[in-house]
Amino acid sequence: MLRPRLLRWSGPVTIAPLGPECRAEVIRLLETSKLPTADLSDRIQMLGVWHGDRLVGVVGLEPFGDVGLLRSLAVDTSERGTGLGSRLVERLEAMARDEGIGSLYLLTTTAEAFFQRRGYACVPRQSAPAAIRGTSEFSSICPASSAFMCKVLA
Repeated sequence: MLRPRLLRWSGPVTIAPLGPECRAEVIRLLETSKLPTADLSDRIQMLGVWHGDRLVGVVGLEPFGDVGLLRSLAVDTSERGTGLGSRLVERLEAMARDEGIGSLYLLTTTAEAFFQRRGYACVPRQSAPAAIRGTSEFSSICPASSAFMCKVLA
């Protein structure tokens, strides 16, 4: 098994909340990663990592009471394979737990194996909680062929 290469900058990786002032950079990274941006809203809590003045990693949480939708995990191509995606997911899961979210759901067309390695399991789309089914991500943006996955946060 290949080990992830080390991050290129020295010191700890700082994953921090992203405010509205970061929207253009978030959209740039998501579009570069071929992820949807049409339904981004202030409701989605974004976390990100900067390398200098460039956003190199982002992930979002859309909370719905005790369930949440993991949104828009993207890592700049220059930083893929460094473990940054895993760190972003771990930080998002901790944030979700702190907010009382017991289960995280996601839809993916390309990263099913990545999320399976992090404890997410495919579940039938019809098992989605009503709040998740009501999102545009679930109902129209992600194709029906997307893997629908869940992780219980214990």
